[in-house]
Amino acid sequence: MVVIRDLLRFSPSFRVGALILVVVLALVVLSFFSPYAPDDRRVVPRNQPPSQEYLLGTTSTGQDVFWMLTYAVRNTLIIASIAVLIGRSIGVLLGMISGYLGGTFDRTISSVVDTFIVIPRLPLVILIAAILRGQLSFIGLGLLLGLLDWAYPSKRYRSQILSLREREFTYTGIYAGMGTFKIVTREHLPFLIPFLMADVVSGFLFAIGFEVTLAVLGLGDLNTQTVGTMIYWGNYYQALLTNRTWVLIAPIAASVLTVVGFYLVSLGLGNYLDPRTRLLRLQVQG
Repeated sequence: MVVIRDLLRFSPSFRVGALILVVVLALVVLSFFSPYAPDDRRVVPRNQPPSQEYLLGTTSTGQDVFWMLTYAVRNTLIIASIAVLIGRSIGVLLGMISGYLGGTFDRTISSVVDTFIVIPRLPLVILIAAILRGQLSFIGLGLLLGLLDWAYPSKRYRSQILSLREREFTYTGIYAGMGTFKIVTREHLPFLIPFLMADVVSGFLFAIGFEVTLAVLGLGDLNTQTVGTMIYWGNYYQALLTNRTWVLIAPIAASVLTVVGFYLVSLGLGNYLDPRTRLLRLQVQG
């Protein structure tokens, strides 16, 4: 909480980003109070432009764009959350254990990580999604993205642990009989939490970008409303050619706002972790 308080106090980018994300989270909460089920069609007049009754207009299949958007944002964030949870869990554990143990284990894991990093992820995801086309659920997409986004974080955490393992409290833990897993999780992990916060935000950016890209290409779970599938179906029903641009503007604006919100939060966290800005904050507080 102290970190959040300092960020809100000293970082304008974090404040703006957090405000945008609060709006995005409000859409997620509203999805649980929607008067329509996600798959309901022909429940409102078709092709209505934005008005007081229909804030973001309606689609050619008789769906309210605003309530569709609440489901879409929620499902996109669920995909991103699954990807971040899996990717960061693997990256943190491998990076910490590899950096702490060193030796053959570290060299082996580092080789695997370096190999994984040079593989272009976007073409690989497109290839896998094309092979699994029609069978890849939105939960499965989150799992897939998580399994492809652990290598970079793993290297960052390994470098942090390499310095922490030479600190006095590490040797105290060893002499006290603590095992490797207990030392890295109890003694080292608290030092990584600020870096983990920044890393989680960048993980959301990665996952949201990939979800939208795959869905627009028609390779995601098109039966589940996400920000990407809203854009796909808008194009499919030729919203642009028939001058029903509100069908496309809503999901595009939501995706841009969400990405900008996470980026600004990430920027604020990055400045917060910078030793030069930290020294300046301490001088102001003093």
